[in-house]
Amino acid sequence: MLAGAAALAFAGRAHAQGFGAERYARAMVIDGLGSLGNLDPRSPGIQAQLDAFRASGLTAINQTVGAGGGAPGRFEETLRRITRYARFVSAFPDHLLQVRSAADLKLAQDSGRLGVIFGFQDSVPLETEIGRLDLFDLLGVRIVQLTYNIRNLVGDGCLEPANAGLSAYGRDVVAALNARRMLVDASHAGARTIADAIAASTAPIAISHTGCRALVDVPRNTSDIELRALADKGGVAGIYFMPFLRAGGQARAEDVIRHVEHVVKVAGEDHVSLGTDGGIRAAPTGPEALAAQKRFYEERRALGVAAPGEAPDVLNLVPEYNEPARFLRLADDLSARGWPARRIEKLLGGNFARLCAEVWGG
Repeated sequence: MLAGAAALAFAGRAHAQGFGAERYARAMVIDGLGSLGNLDPRSPGIQAQLDAFRASGLTAINQTVGAGGGAPGRFEETLRRITRYARFVSAFPDHLLQVRSAADLKLAQDSGRLGVIFGFQDSVPLETEIGRLDLFDLLGVRIVQLTYNIRNLVGDGCLEPANAGLSAYGRDVVAALNARRMLVDASHAGARTIADAIAASTAPIAISHTGCRALVDVPRNTSDIELRALADKGGVAGIYFMPFLRAGGQARAEDVIRHVEHVVKVAGEDHVSLGTDGGIRAAPTGPEALAAQKRFYEERRALGVAAPGEAPDVLNLVPEYNEPARFLRLADDLSARGWPARRIEKLLGGNFARLCAEVWGG
């Protein structure tokens, strides 16, 4: 917990103090795992959604477009999802831009549009056909997460007690992603899968949304050993705004800061980023939201993908940052703790943009 004067940083401080809105507006700001939300361009609330995109100050988000899990038809469902997201992005060319390269990130920043990076949170759409990466590459998928909590053909997720790491097929998938200059993401992976992916990849990788296991010992968080190995290969770890940031109850702003600062201490300021694993608009918090969270949790538990740290009565948000401009609020809080502006800019998106440029090219 924060104490003394540092704790006062959370007491309604104006955005003009600290890092500042003007500097934030000039920064590269990337959510390493986010969500656009509603995809119906004709929705009555679509203008409010577009306004939230602008208010967020985000340059880009990594948007999951791939289907996950063990149900049949994951390849076909992924193609349907990619189509829906591509149509939504193209419906609002003044607000949205699909990001395929580092140059597109800069274009999004310069034009004031929200860049949308197409990504997967599971490699199951490949099934046994690595060649499908050619199609996904053509359709603009730039990030591929190897596993989602449980075992797939590529390797073990973080909930697998065997912790068997990458399979031989998984090593071939990593090599194929490298060959196509697609970013490897080891979020949700088991410890050995993370270590294997870092070692096998010829390019730096991401753990786009995670926490620090040294602070909260749950499977979804990443150990110091893995964070150091990631940094040694030039990779980046993104801190999420999720319940896994504390041992129990609702995650708070001080938890986010505690985990961010731990990554800086262990891996260095060039290897930390943000991946909220949430939407852009402020999330509802009332009784209906709590009821929805309970249903969501029970569904995940039934599928075997609910991880220790999730709970039916804990929302997947951080109350102090439950607004579109949450990263600006965090930047101000870090500035109040003595963070220099350059380090904050790296966290906000500079590090993730550097990683993308190195992997994707221009």
